[in-house]
Amino acid sequence: MKTVLPFLPERPLKPRNSGLTMVMDKGLSIREAEDFMSVGSEYTDFVKLGFGTSLITPGFEKKIEIYKKQGVIPYFGGTLFEAFIIRNMFREFIEFLDSNDIELVEVSDGSYDIDHSRKLEYIRTLARRGKVISEVGSKKKEVVYTPDQWVAMMKAELDAGSSKVIAEARESGTTGIYNEDGSINNKIIGAISEHVKLENVIWEAPLKSQQAWFIKHFGANVNLGNIAPNEIIPLESLRLGLRGDTFFQFLPDELKNN
Repeated sequence: MKTVLPFLPERPLKPRNSGLTMVMDKGLSIREAEDFMSVGSEYTDFVKLGFGTSLITPGFEKKIEIYKKQGVIPYFGGTLFEAFIIRNMFREFIEFLDSNDIELVEVSDGSYDIDHSRKLEYIRTLARRGKVISEVGSKKKEVVYTPDQWVAMMKAELDAGSSKVIAEARESGTTGIYNEDGSINNKIIGAISEHVKLENVIWEAPLKSQQAWFIKHFGANVNLGNIAPNEIIPLESLRLGLRGDTFFQFLPDELKNN
């Protein structure tokens, strides 16, 4: 979309490898999905049909078509993968993916503790089928990983075939890479950003304060996830410095000092 304003950061066109935005669809209706795409398709790269909602949302097959038609990649939440795995139904999971023509797969262990070597094997197997992204971090507050563990798991999963790794925060933004109050866990995020290529990480950032923090620290083209559908335009405004939180971020010094 063209603009008359100078000094806006350049955003890569789709399909892109950085500056990705993953939106969480927690059960939108078909009409809501159409409305969302009417304004958000240009700024949305992935839509996650959150947790296990694809099993119970009427018309989810139609939504898959809507997203694909608009150049957005839909996929099922990692919790659905875990729900199949805990029931020893990996083959049936792949059949479910195939029957819905879902190429991108999320592999996670946020709810169900899967031995990491086994998780890596799932990633290798699914990477031979199509594209894989994997989620690192637990949804359980009592499960705490050290910064070194975060880095080691992310590197191992990328080596196993994940195209991106997602840094867990839940849709609440109060666990994983964040503290319970939603504030940034600087040690974890610092370690990840130092040792893992930023273009390979999707940071879950459902809260505006979190989104603004990442944009200020890593730039307009940081990969962000777990964005609510009605927050896609506000987020793009943050990325471009068209919102108060990042207003001065991309301006030259002579304008900042006016």
